Amino acid sequence: MFHIIVVLLVWGIISWLRGTFPGSRGRGLPPGPPCVPIIGNALQVPKTRIHLKLTQWAKTYGPIFSLKIGSSTTVVINSPYLVKQLLDKQSAKYSDRPTMYIANELIFRGDHLMFLNIGETWRRGRRLYHEHFNEMMCEQHHVALQNAEATQMLRDLCFNLEGPISHPKRYSNSVIMSIVLGIRTPTCETAHMKELYRFMEGLSEILEIGATPPIDVFPVFKYLPETLFRNWKSRSRAVGDILTNLYEPLVRHVVQRRQKAGSKGCFLDNVLDQQSKLGLSDREILLMVGNLVEGGSDTMASMLLVLIQAMIKYPHIQKQAQAQIDEEIGEDRSPTWEDFASLPLVTMVVKECLRWRPVAPTAFPHAAKEDGKIDGLLIPKGSTVVLNVWGVHHNPDSYADPDTFNPWRYKNHTSLAPTYAASSDYENRDHYAYGSGRRICPGIHLAERGIFIACAKMLWAFDMSEPIHTQTGMPVPVDVDAETGYMDGFLSCAKDFKATIRVRSESRRETILREFETAERDVLSRYECL
Repeated sequence: MFHIIVVLLVWGIISWLRGTFPGSRGRGLPPGPPCVPIIGNALQVPKTRIHLKLTQWAKTYGPIFSLKIGSSTTVVINSPYLVKQLLDKQSAKYSDRPTMYIANELIFRGDHLMFLNIGETWRRGRRLYHEHFNEMMCEQHHVALQNAEATQMLRDLCFNLEGPISHPKRYSNSVIMSIVLGIRTPTCETAHMKELYRFMEGLSEILEIGATPPIDVFPVFKYLPETLFRNWKSRSRAVGDILTNLYEPLVRHVVQRRQKAGSKGCFLDNVLDQQSKLGLSDREILLMVGNLVEGGSDTMASMLLVLIQAMIKYPHIQKQAQAQIDEEIGEDRSPTWEDFASLPLVTMVVKECLRWRPVAPTAFPHAAKEDGKIDGLLIPKGSTVVLNVWGVHHNPDSYADPDTFNPWRYKNHTSLAPTYAASSDYENRDHYAYGSGRRICPGIHLAERGIFIACAKMLWAFDMSEPIHTQTGMPVPVDVDAETGYMDGFLSCAKDFKATIRVRSESRRETILREFETAERDVLSRYECL
């Protein structure tokens, strides 16, 4: 600690002699918590669950406030109006990324699209994503796979009713693996799935604000012993090694498969067909594959776990949604994407899951490309701009009684999320779980369909309730507390929990088994299982 204090003091004196005053909030900036000379608000930023602290600060300082870490400025926005004015209307100014040494140099070690500034490399990658994940591709190709994989999830849950956590993860991972690589995840024990979630847990912990020293603000920290900061370099490199060891064999397998049997039409096949023309390096391709697999594996899985939690916590909503499904569908088949328009309450439940417990509660930080102003407040060039999704979603000015799970708040918003994201009226936006502006999730069309299909099938098939304690015979509550029920890290996923999941009737069980046989024969058999 002594070394750190000395370094900060020397750095502060040098900055002062140059005419800058690190740690101080300059004139015109949004308000914020009081600063300490040199370090600013660094000691006030929590190491975990920063979204809760940001939301607390918003109640004190308003919907836009600033934090100072050394000489750097972070501007936090907490209202739909500010999201529309800054990230949507001025997306050209606020779509870059802040410098992230740990992510770029130690973990990904290359041009990962999530961390790139807007430029030709980023646009090229987004075009490739759009070619394979636009709405038409999802409708014509991917929905059938999602329906088949969701059917297997129902079948698997029929035989493992006490352990709900793994099956939604398998479902979401298998969908995206099949689309990107042509390789399925047939069981919860599949090696690449286990490694992926190990990587994502490590990445989430490393990237959470406050989890590592502020290297990008105080670069000199790179040269101090890493033991002063919980071995941050070694931990970061270890996470990067998991990534490389996971994706290199998978990409190599697809290259060899193409040599033997030609293209299967997956995303990677499409990219490899264009590699020379586009000048893509092998590392760029590996990182594009990883970006899609990671993004596609967490949102759908996390939301299905939130669905289970919410239906247990609010059983009357579960019954209402099931009643609508029963009236429209019956027992002889399970819901599919074609039933979207006739099941508005399911859509409302899905939207409320995404609002109530968003997967990325602080989204991914943006950076200001140039100086800007909003309502007379300065956002300096180079500032980090954070969309506090949790703060927006739990602001009572936008969502009445925000801590209560209430799908009826969406009774007039039953269209798909991209429709509302494109609306010129910020009050018409449904939620911000997919981000906003140019950086909005490129897989939004796939995610909307995959979450709806899986949620509709789950509600059709099962009654979800609290587990019964084996010794006391009493129900065991599911922890949905924002402080205790979810894992630490940049991504917010439910901690392991137990639930009682029972098939609603023998007739539905028979339907599930019959539909799985068809799905396996007609759809799932098209993809490899390693």
